[in-house]
Amino acid sequence: MEIGGLPVEIITYILSFLPLSDRKEASLVNQTWYFAAQDSLRQESISYNIPATSTSLKTIQGLARRHVCHVKMVTLDGSATSREIIKAVANSLGPHLRSLRLHGSSLTETCFEELVFACPCLTALDLGGCNSLFMSGTLLSKAETSLRAKQALANLQELNLSGVRYLSDLTFNRLTGCAPRLAKLSLARCHLTFEFDTYNGSSDYNSSVLLSFRNLLRFLRERAGSMKSLDLSGTNISSQTMRALVQVEHLCLQEMVLQSCRDLSNEAVGFLCQHQPHLTSLDLSGCSELSDRAVLAVGSRLPGLRGLRLGKLPRVTDTGFQGFSHLRRLQSLDVSECSLVSCSELVKAFSAVEGQPKLVSLNVAFCSLLQDSSVLSLARALSRSLQVLDLSSCVSITNRSIQAIASHLLHLTVLRLAWCKELTDWGLLGVEEPKEEHEHAGEKDAGPKFSRNFGNMGFFLPPPQDLEQDTRILLDLTKQNARQKHRASLSALTHLQELDLTACGKLTDVISFPDLRHLSLSLMPNITDTSLIAVAQNCQSLEYLALSHCMNLTDKGFAEAACSLPRLQHLILSGCNQLTPQTLKAISQACRQLKCLDVSMCSGISMQDVKLFQSHLPPQTNIQSRFVGGADLSITL
Repeated sequence: MEIGGLPVEIITYILSFLPLSDRKEASLVNQTWYFAAQDSLRQESISYNIPATSTSLKTIQGLARRHVCHVKMVTLDGSATSREIIKAVANSLGPHLRSLRLHGSSLTETCFEELVFACPCLTALDLGGCNSLFMSGTLLSKAETSLRAKQALANLQELNLSGVRYLSDLTFNRLTGCAPRLAKLSLARCHLTFEFDTYNGSSDYNSSVLLSFRNLLRFLRERAGSMKSLDLSGTNISSQTMRALVQVEHLCLQEMVLQSCRDLSNEAVGFLCQHQPHLTSLDLSGCSELSDRAVLAVGSRLPGLRGLRLGKLPRVTDTGFQGFSHLRRLQSLDVSECSLVSCSELVKAFSAVEGQPKLVSLNVAFCSLLQDSSVLSLARALSRSLQVLDLSSCVSITNRSIQAIASHLLHLTVLRLAWCKELTDWGLLGVEEPKEEHEHAGEKDAGPKFSRNFGNMGFFLPPPQDLEQDTRILLDLTKQNARQKHRASLSALTHLQELDLTACGKLTDVISFPDLRHLSLSLMPNITDTSLIAVAQNCQSLEYLALSHCMNLTDKGFAEAACSLPRLQHLILSGCNQLTPQTLKAISQACRQLKCLDVSMCSGISMQDVKLFQSHLPPQTNIQSRFVGGADLSITL
């Protein structure tokens, strides 16, 4: 493709050196150049999901003109339609493809070979769960096909074979032998045999019935100089086998994924940290046998670590995080579902880091021991770097945590507060709770704790009040206005793109976020049609909206709100029993970019209504409709 006589690649290359403001100035000279180059940049990162339906053939022709680089096809089988899709992709998209995901597809060897041979630029190939492809054991067995595969996969750097039940040493060797530049390999949940002498002393590792750790070691010794990432999640790797793996000469891994390795011991993690000190990413989540000893080894021996996942480790306590101040380059940390962790040592670690911590993402979901004081200290220590914070199901935190977040974490783009049931409007809006709330705390019916006077934007309707009571509250609040302390509001988070308030039942208000893309308000009983309309009008950039089990929503709300949500792609309405086909009609007319809709358990919508709705949308739209039309599966909080 050329623009003004120059290839778009050259224009893209030139503009990539300019700061954003300069690129915009360049666009004033030639807007065609600018927008075409920007479109080319976007194509480099977008992955296209192509379903195995006849309607995809026209889509593939359109994608061919864009020179797309990344394609995902996960429903392929041996049908005639799938063969047509494969042929179309091979002919139209193959020459430009860099990434091909076939995860879970039931491919035949012939179809796979036809597709891969047409993709000479592939750098990433996902064959995870493609069991039919490996069942016969004859993949790439012919000399001619093996030679063509070597030409097609000469630039392959990433190979995903996770969950392939029939993978053997023989097929593994044939496939990896065609990819001399392989740097990232996933064998997660493969049936890897860890007996050391499976071949009884023989060096001919070509079994057609098993995948052996001994053969994997041979592969790593041959590729030690190029292998940088290894995923052995869900395997039975032990201390002995870990010692052998990490001591392979010249092996210098940067990423190791060991998720849900139930037999992984503290000793094995010690060997890993001792012999692979250059690791930058480590995933030990779900390794239930690990304790503080393993975490201490990570903190003391992996100074270059940038990403660390320690979720679902029930034996780990705060003690394990002593010494984490040495991880000065750490950018992402996941300690979710570590029930014995209160983050007290993490507070000390991040406060003791020389200069400013670099942590960008912190996940402490389900850490029930986390208190407001720790959230405040973490917010202060990470104020300049943190962008993603997950506090879901941290049941002990209150409005004080929200105030700390709003005051210090001004760079947040993602905030998850699902099931934090103690949060109220006072924390959300940054206003000190009035004395009346505390005075009547012991009474069964103390009346409403919030009024429209404090910035309620109509997202939710406060409980009904009589006029005399409204007047009294307004007069009292006016008298206290001089003394009332206004604190930071959540609206200070101007960069926020994702907000999860699922099951925060005490909330009756949400701040306006014009740039918000992802909003979860499921299981919030105070949402009404007025709430929905306000959300739509004040958050018009939304691409994902979850409203499941919001029982008060009706067709009237969607009739007015849908036109304010033109960018909406995912809409979750499961369990909203007052909705009827009128809501589907409003959505189909206004939300033309919709990709996924969930109306499961909506008793007012039938399967016939769903089919009619689907007929007015592109065939790629995914409609979830389980128990639609009458199932009563109500959830009580």
